[in-house]
Parts: sequence; C-alpha cells; structure tokens
Amino acid sequence: MAGSERYEAGLRVRREVLGAEHVDRSLAHASDFSRPMQELVTEYCWGTIWARPGLARRERSLINLAMLTALNRSHELRVHVRGAIANGCTRQEIQETLLQAAIYCGVPAAMEAFRVADSVLEEADRERAPSRGAGDGPTPGTGAAAPDGDGSEHSAGGDGDS
Repeated sequence: MAGSERYEAGLRVRREVLGAEHVDRSLAHASDFSRPMQELVTEYCWGTIWARPGLARRERSLINLAMLTALNRSHELRVHVRGAIANGCTRQEIQETLLQAAIYCGVPAAMEAFRVADSVLEEADRERAPSRGAGDGPTPGTGAAAPDGDGSEHSAGGDGDS
C-alpha cells in the first residue's frame, strides 16, 4: 500500500475507532512542529497496524489498554477506553484487562488506569442516558466518577491520541 493510501486508510480507521470529531480536532490543532507526528501516527499506527487483519479491533483495544496502563499514559488511556467502547468492548472486558495489568504492571499503574476508565465509562453513560436533572448524581450502579486531572490537552500533536 502506498504512503498516501496508507494515510487515508489510517485516517478512516482512526475516525471509526476514536470518532471523527476527536480526530479532526486533533489534526486541526496540530502545530507545524507537531503535524509530522500526527501524520506518522495516522499512517503507521492506524493505517499499517490497526488496519491489519490478524486481530479484531476489540482485541487491539484491550491490548492497548493493558500497554497504556503499563506505561502509565493516562491521557492516551482515556482516548483508548473510548475507542474500546466504540469497538464493542464491554465494561467487564475493560475491567478484566485492567485487573490483569495490575498483576503484571503493578498496582499503582492499575489504580490510575481504573480511575481513568471509570471516569470515561461514567461520561459514556451520561452521553447515552436521557437528559436528567442537575444534582441527580451518577448513573445508578456505575459508581462515582473519578477526577481526571486538569482537563488540559497534552500536546504531542493535537490531542496526543495514537
């Protein structure tokens, strides 16, 4: 596959997994300095690896969650928990992946991963739920949302997602 074809394939896969709005925002916010990194990620990460037939996107998502937990990359983990949901991963699969990572990567890294994942799952529940009045609290049965830091974007090129 030629470079421009690989980039276009990567852009398609990246949008399908992370959402077109998020990807387009990442690309639009890339500076002249960081744009080559966004292009590299889109072409090789998404166009070469994620587009391969050997693993389904669900499995790739769960593997990413474990690796990002091991690397303690909370911003990227947040993006990829959303991607895992989009790829059809269940709460239980996400939870089991993070528990597995706790044993092999360490409890402190897994604790942070659980905080991030819980926050993203809460956000996803709120987005899917019918409009509720202010002060109704979290969606029943999901637990309290964990704080996710200052909410600022971590810029290694746009939103930093890979």
